[in-house]
Amino acid sequence: MQDAQSTQTDGGIDWNGAVGQTWVDQQVLLDRIFEPIEKKLTEEVAAHGPERLFDIGCGGGATTLALARRLGPGARCTGVDISAPLIAAARERAGREGLDTKFLCANAQDHHFSGNDADAIVSRFGIMFFADPVAAFLNLRRAMRPGGRLTLIAWRSPDQNPFMTEAVQAAAPLIDLPAFRPNKSGQFGFAEAPYVRGILDATGWTAPHLEPVDFYCAFPAAQLDTYVSEMGPLGAALKGAGKDEREKMLAAVRPAFDRYIVGETVNFTAACWVITARAPSASGGREEIAT
Repeated sequence: MQDAQSTQTDGGIDWNGAVGQTWVDQQVLLDRIFEPIEKKLTEEVAAHGPERLFDIGCGGGATTLALARRLGPGARCTGVDISAPLIAAARERAGREGLDTKFLCANAQDHHFSGNDADAIVSRFGIMFFADPVAAFLNLRRAMRPGGRLTLIAWRSPDQNPFMTEAVQAAAPLIDLPAFRPNKSGQFGFAEAPYVRGILDATGWTAPHLEPVDFYCAFPAAQLDTYVSEMGPLGAALKGAGKDEREKMLAAVRPAFDRYIVGETVNFTAACWVITARAPSASGGREEIAT
């Protein structure tokens, strides 16, 4: 069993509490929003045909299961997440789909990955929350066989992702919400390319490459109020709010999203990094990643 300290990130997010349960409850909505990103990650990884992979910060298992379906029964796909509620949901989902995937409730920063034989490590928005990213990426490299491939997707800057910051900015006059922090544990922790490259270089990964990619995301406008009131820093702040305060906050924030609505759909662009690197080869040389 994990101790209480290990269930939280450096940013103070309790993934085994209300935040984790919210992600379970809103998994269908989140999967729909991030489907284009999942597709890109799956295509990138499948092109190299890995036999054993870890999906770090797997959440409810959407990407892990997508990779398992794409790679077929010969691949061993394991999702890893710090949140017990999300891991339980992922296991239930895998059972419903009849997929032979594993889900591990652990902190990938210091978990002992036995075997050192993974040939791929992937993550969709799951690697920005480590309390000690250098320790985490060193630990992940040790889990890889020589030449194993790292493929990650992380957010670029808040300025390039206005949809993700609208609620916090609109609510600022009414409530004190935590600021977005580059180079610190949190959603935009990997926003700055030199910082990310520094971590990969310091932990022995070879040929690090960051490609800026913009994804077109969409979801039904009927679910916008749920998204605004349940997800992100504002959603967390509203958990303990009374009905009147909650309605006042939503009334102030909701108009900020009007510009994203076209007909019955919310449309926005997700500005991300696609990050790739390799574990050192057996010879110790630095190899380039094939494109």
